[in-house]
Amino acid sequence: MQASVVFAYAIPAVLVWGLLGLAVGALGLVTPGLRGMALAAAAAYGCYYGLVELSGRRGLAPPGRGWQVPQAMLITARPRRRVLVWGALLGPGFATRNPFAGFGMLPLAVIAMPGIGAAVVVGAGIGLAHGTARASALLRDARELSASPPEREPCGGPPTHLDMLLKAIYWRRLDGAALLAVAATGAVACLRYFT
Repeated sequence: MQASVVFAYAIPAVLVWGLLGLAVGALGLVTPGLRGMALAAAAAYGCYYGLVELSGRRGLAPPGRGWQVPQAMLITARPRRRVLVWGALLGPGFATRNPFAGFGMLPLAVIAMPGIGAAVVVGAGIGLAHGTARASALLRDARELSASPPEREPCGGPPTHLDMLLKAIYWRRLDGAALLAVAATGAVACLRYFT
């Protein structure tokens, strides 16, 4: 069952992100300067949201959607169909809410690739990583909820709201540090591109 969940999330994500790479790679051939604009946007985006997430302050909301999978789509669905629907919608990451600003950097990274081949490979790699990570998180959460009390938290019982909040703060700070690293890389690449 675990492998089928990972496949249900990862395969649609690889396809969607690979097609995005193909589309923006082809667009880059007919739009000179698109790569440079993507590099500059990546540097600015990474710098702003990296600082916001590392500092823990509120800033502009990162680009994204607030849509979630409607319960009506899943209530009467069989478990296999439910996994396929969730995988197709959540795996690529575009159709539902993504709480970290780092997701907004990923399309810019694909656009910044030099040529169609590189854009497709990077896009497919992003899809594989994103879909697999989302499936792994789902499997981990399901395992934690079904674990016997001694295996759960040190105090016994399911993770509390505070536990989940502390995890979110940790991942948000890590996301901010990664965004700053990408911003620095984007700035250097931007300087080399325009000189």
